[in-house]
Amino acid sequence: MPDLKPKAHIANHYLLASVRGAEQQGFDRNDLLAGAGIPPEWLNKPGQLITEKQLTRLIKSVWRATRDEFMGLSTDRCKNGTFALMADYCLGSASLGAVLRKSARVYNIACNNLNIGFDKSDSKRLVFFCLSLKDSSRDTDHMLQEFLLLMWQRFACWLVDQQIPFATTLFNYPAPPHVAEYRAMFPTELRFDETVCGFYLHEKYLQLPITRSESELEVFLKEAPAFILHRPDHDDSLRNRIRAMLARQSLQDMPNLNELAQILHMTPRSIGRRLQEEGTSLRNIKTSLRREYAIKLMSTENLTVADVSERVGFSETASFCRAFKRWTGKSPSQWSG
Repeated sequence: MPDLKPKAHIANHYLLASVRGAEQQGFDRNDLLAGAGIPPEWLNKPGQLITEKQLTRLIKSVWRATRDEFMGLSTDRCKNGTFALMADYCLGSASLGAVLRKSARVYNIACNNLNIGFDKSDSKRLVFFCLSLKDSSRDTDHMLQEFLLLMWQRFACWLVDQQIPFATTLFNYPAPPHVAEYRAMFPTELRFDETVCGFYLHEKYLQLPITRSESELEVFLKEAPAFILHRPDHDDSLRNRIRAMLARQSLQDMPNLNELAQILHMTPRSIGRRLQEEGTSLRNIKTSLRREYAIKLMSTENLTVADVSERVGFSETASFCRAFKRWTGKSPSQWSG
């Protein structure tokens, strides 16, 4: 089992989001929280963060009450034990690609409300794994959709015993109020307002061998969803190194590829090739930083659109407005209004 540190870092939002489906089925939220050892008065207190262990216990409490691995947040119930059955069925596979295909086969049979499987591909040798609720009307907080994406990404990394640099994670809804949590949960590029949910990864990672044993899987399932909720301690991808480096600099004057190559003691060609293998590019990393900073400024600071445009590195406000609309589906004035 991973070392679940007692530090509270998970947003309070997830307390209510976790029990909402069960509550709609008639279960009492206080009983569910008590079953997880969480004081009911913690609800709706943004400053009261929770630990991974507390959220793990709460989700288990909801699973027991609803007998539903989808926590009452789907129009179609997913019986407890479905994930364990899928994992056991897939463990003997030779590669990660085979696991993803088999997992899709199981859930397409077991769950009518899930669109799962390989879908469109990308010219840059990226493959797309769709993982999207067909009817998300009960998942008003996006709790289930987030959990499904996390579950497959974290399970994939666990199976091959390494951190896979997923390229992009797609969401078929606008950026939610708790979007800041997404950067920690999904260390990938994030895209909202898409037609489906899912994630891209480079095709070479589908060939990674499965390294886990039956005894390791038994521990994984016994502790679930602890492994899924546990955030990786580090991400040693080149994408993350470059992102962290650029985040410490002014967005108005970020280094170009040649300048970055000198800093990293690499050739521009090798940087481009490595980033492509990780499903991104220097341009995408810069765009992601500008997008996140712009959303943060528009959401928390009393600044004019022109001020935000300048701070995130745009020379023209009109260009920033077009980019912001493309990123969020809303104009800056609609976002701040």
